[in-house]
Amino acid sequence: MNIGFIGVGKLGMPCAEAIAQKGHDVTGYDVVKRKSNYITMYPTIQGAVQGRDIVFIAVPTPHDPDYDGRAPTAHLEPKDFSYDIVNEVIDEANKHMTKDQLLVLISTVLPGTVRREFVPRITNPRFVYNPYLIAMGSVAWDMINPEMVMIGTEDGAENGDAKELVDFYKTIMENDPRYVVGTWDECECIKVFYNTFISTKIGLVNMIQDVAESQGNINVDVVTKALADSTMRIMGPQYMTAGMGDGGGCHPRDNIALRYMAQELDLGYDIFDAVMNAREIQAENLALKLVDLANEYNYPIYIHGKAYKPGVEYCDGSYSLLVGHYCEKHGFAPVYIDPLTGDNNEPNEPCIMLMAHSPSTTYKYMQEEGDSTDKVYCNIPSDSVIVDPWRKYQNPNCEVIHYGNTRNV
Repeated sequence: MNIGFIGVGKLGMPCAEAIAQKGHDVTGYDVVKRKSNYITMYPTIQGAVQGRDIVFIAVPTPHDPDYDGRAPTAHLEPKDFSYDIVNEVIDEANKHMTKDQLLVLISTVLPGTVRREFVPRITNPRFVYNPYLIAMGSVAWDMINPEMVMIGTEDGAENGDAKELVDFYKTIMENDPRYVVGTWDECECIKVFYNTFISTKIGLVNMIQDVAESQGNINVDVVTKALADSTMRIMGPQYMTAGMGDGGGCHPRDNIALRYMAQELDLGYDIFDAVMNAREIQAENLALKLVDLANEYNYPIYIHGKAYKPGVEYCDGSYSLLVGHYCEKHGFAPVYIDPLTGDNNEPNEPCIMLMAHSPSTTYKYMQEEGDSTDKVYCNIPSDSVIVDPWRKYQNPNCEVIHYGNTRNV
């Protein structure tokens, strides 16, 4: 098929190239000049959409940078996403598209936004809302191996537009995902609540970690494994390892936006505020552990991993930065170690080291099959004190504290 992509940045480009590598002819446009070996770039939206069967819009719906989750947000006024960029792109695409073409929006928005903001602007092409479940560092893989594909139509009917999109996806998917067809509003809900379910889940298991640290004689992994294995009623195993808190460019901001929605709809309660507040308190608890050790040993604090997860350079919503924020609040400015963010620091003397990044524990899908080792970004000096919130790291030359395991019997 002839496919167009408006917005080929850090999310759109891997998706567009993944489609092209499956044999489709793909064109792209971005406000920033970009190059690709797989898709044909155009300097205008008009050029990118002409002659295309399906045109995807993959532009951001940003929050103010203060709301990305790398610093406390619970005290800030709840805000919706900004839809200015989507509106501008839709207006321009609409000028140059026809009823023979399908316009597909994949950007994350709050429930009700498509019907209120976007559809009145679309007078020429047909339209489907189709948000993706993709994450930085694994965008291309996530796109062609999704847990589900959400397809939103006006009335939730599996009409010809929905079927055309399903038929297209069947040509690129490497797994056999389920296809969920609902109204625009239902698919908006599925996407943002999917993300905030993950935030809530991580907040809950990290609460058990806090209980272990305060109570003693508890290994958090014993508790969370028992819960993760309880699939009859409460859950599956994903996101059931206590450790660093939720992060990235999507989950914290989606919870913040849902706070705004709860306020606008006058629900009378706001569990999303509680989720974000818990995330911040948990980060401060971990920071206080580091600060206490720094005071005890008179060592500086280093944080192993600055980006929001291993294997990417993005610091949007980084939990490492949030922990670092609280370290600074309590008198210790940490030093970050992360080659992908340009922080190539090497401790020369013993230090307090937070093992924030632990690929073999939390991001196993990003490693080669059979590789269970962690990639350490630097040499850790002997006699350092290593705080590992994933409880996997071992180093015979250092004191290693498995944060969340307080068993002493």
